[in-house]
This record gives sequence, structure tokens and C-alpha cells, in this order.
Amino acid sequence: MSILLEFAMFPTDKGESVSSYVSRIIKMIRESGVSYQLTPMGTIIETETVQEALNIVMKSYEQLEPDCDRIYSGLTFDIRKGEGGRISKKIKSIESKIGEVNK
Repeated sequence: MSILLEFAMFPTDKGESVSSYVSRIIKMIRESGVSYQLTPMGTIIETETVQEALNIVMKSYEQLEPDCDRIYSGLTFDIRKGEGGRISKKIKSIESKIGEVNK
């Protein structure tokens, strides 16, 4: 199974720039070993189970909770039976179609 989770999590009580807080989450994700892609508006991770994805969300919250009084989070799942590697496969599929259009 392939679980793609796009999510954003950040404190809303720490001013205009929260990159130092978001970087804690990205460091934890990197150290977890799951595939991920950072975007300007959130992060996409790929796991094999929904529970594994939810564990990453919980660990992300735990990175912020000690010193943040208010935390925003939004989550979007794409759950598909079958093989993994979809983060890169989906991008390559679109890029190949863009190349076909430009020919």
C-alpha cells in the first residue's frame, strides 16, 4: 500500500516567520527515514500504512507542543493499494505529459 500525506503544521502564536519551528518537523521527518518532499506550502510524505503517516503527524505535533500555545495543521491523504514510490512517479508522469504537449 502507498499512503501519500500532504500536510502543513505550524504555530500561529509565534509571529510572521515560523521557519525555525517548521524546520524541527522536517528534521524529524528526515531522521524517520520516510520519503518526503518539502514544498513552500507544506510537506508530502509517503508511508506504507495510514498508522505510520499518523505517527509522523503526532511526532510533528510533539516537536511544537512544548513551546507553542496554538498549532495549525491541515492534512490530505491519497491512499492507494499497490506499489510505492508515488511521490516521484506522479511528478515524472506529469513532466512527461508536459514534454509531449510542447513537441
